[in-house]
Amino acid sequence: MTTTQAVEGSAAHENTGAGRTVFLLAHTGRPAAIRSAELVVQGLLRSGIGVRVLAEEAADLPLPSSVQRVDSEQCAAEGCELLVVLGGDGTLLRGADFARTSGVPMLGVNLGRVGFLAEAERDDLDKVVDRVVTRAYEVEERMTIDVLVRNNGNVVHTDWALNEASVEKAARERMLEVVTEVDGRPVSRFGGDGVVCATPTGSTAYAFSAGGPVVWPEVEALLMVPISAHALFAKPLITSPRSVLAVEVQPKTPHGILWCDGRRSVELPAGARVEVRRGAVPVRLARLHHASFTDRLVAKFALPVAGWRGAPH
Repeated sequence: MTTTQAVEGSAAHENTGAGRTVFLLAHTGRPAAIRSAELVVQGLLRSGIGVRVLAEEAADLPLPSSVQRVDSEQCAAEGCELLVVLGGDGTLLRGADFARTSGVPMLGVNLGRVGFLAEAERDDLDKVVDRVVTRAYEVEERMTIDVLVRNNGNVVHTDWALNEASVEKAARERMLEVVTEVDGRPVSRFGGDGVVCATPTGSTAYAFSAGGPVVWPEVEALLMVPISAHALFAKPLITSPRSVLAVEVQPKTPHGILWCDGRRSVELPAGARVEVRRGAVPVRLARLHHASFTDRLVAKFALPVAGWRGAPH
């Protein structure tokens, strides 16, 4: 689900950064990210916009003393105008944590391979800085999911995800036996590698690799995609955004693992139940381009479109 809002700088503010701060998050393990961070910081500071970084990352970045260092990740982005993330998909998902907690829009610069969440590539750094300075970007909201784990009827874990929550087997040599459920009614029981419950944003991530459909971000829906299921009927499902999806790990099966966005995990003992519903808090993404999702899909996956003539005029 996307809700777009324009953020345009007025003429009085286009060339001044007075009182403005941008939070910068970078994959400091990549030389390209370190160099990119240096260029972004220099451009923002020249325009009078303050820059804030995590203290743990500052030691790996060539930053002037005027850059703010913060120790606490919980409030790192609070009060900032924008969160600029430099890195691959993993770094962008880490940035989503900060964006969701603070409500600050995230602008991703892709330094990895696909980077569906990113809005710009490494060669666009000058344009990124210029758009931030002039506030020439739009903000859209992306649907998230809230995740709850029950064991013996008691809630033992809560989490969230922007892309997906996946229930997976823990032992490579054993299948995970599960029963899937939608809105309180059972759908199917099968053994396999697990189940992915995803948002439309996550439809191009793990759910896509598991054979799920690509869902346009403005579509409000939840996805349930079996992973290598050993069953005659174990097809991807698309449900209402108001639905509650559940995956029950069967009592006599090996334990499983819950992964949220591939970043946070918790063990699922036999008999555990995972419930997924629409998230209460969206993630806000800053957008520089008006290109359709169709064009983004073609570009990111390098889809062959030669021979297209378009609709007749």
